[in-house]
Amino acid sequence: MSRLRLFLAAALLLVASAVGIRVLLARQAAIARRRIGKPLGEDSLDADRLWKRRLDGEPLDLLMLGDSLAAGLGAETRKQTLGGRLAKGVGAHLQRPVRLTTGAVVGAESPDLAAQIDGLPAGYRPHVAVILVGGNDVTHRIPVSVSAGHLAEAIRRLRAMGAQVVVGTCPDLGALRAVPQPLRRLAASMSRRLAEVQAETAAQAGAEPVDLRRAVGPMFSDEPDEMFSLDRFHPSPLGYRRTAEALLPAVHRAAARVTPEER
Repeated sequence: MSRLRLFLAAALLLVASAVGIRVLLARQAAIARRRIGKPLGEDSLDADRLWKRRLDGEPLDLLMLGDSLAAGLGAETRKQTLGGRLAKGVGAHLQRPVRLTTGAVVGAESPDLAAQIDGLPAGYRPHVAVILVGGNDVTHRIPVSVSAGHLAEAIRRLRAMGAQVVVGTCPDLGALRAVPQPLRRLAASMSRRLAEVQAETAAQAGAEPVDLRRAVGPMFSDEPDEMFSLDRFHPSPLGYRRTAEALLPAVHRAAARVTPEER
């Protein structure tokens, strides 16, 4: 009986600890939400236009899909959005105009990628598509397998449309200082795991992944005041600039594989 009592006591202690951890994490999540708030609103700037229009040649169609990072929330001008920066960079590299289309939506998760593709204009066929999604998957605790499945399906559909696809993997949520510990460490671990699976999924589906956690994560951790916007969650204009610089080599390679004349 003594062994049984010890076993039951240990089991109760484990249950109590688990409940206590859940309560702690729930409280810290509430604290993080209050700290971050929504000072930027929920609408990103409309950067869709023909960039580098003075250059000769047929425009290259660039599509942005995903969440607020792809939509550019936190940028102060159209040129500072991620889509705007990529369009300018690709246009300068190719010496041709770039037509930007943004299907990304603030707050989107991986399961929303299908609706974003469905919402594209009839007959629209991008030359290059850039997907950035995952942060909201982590905060809303979407299983990694579910996220990966929706990402793979989105890439498959885009490739069937003739597009070259670049995937920016989930950023390092451990850089969010507005999130208290130990929740921040948990978010860092979960975002790292999702990024790893996204990279594997993208490569297997025929897209080129870009590891944003490694490429720009240290910058956001070391210089949060410069890299984050006023909500301390979304990138600042400088944050978008560094993110675009990390993505551009892959986007250049994607654009080189398909030119408007081939379509």
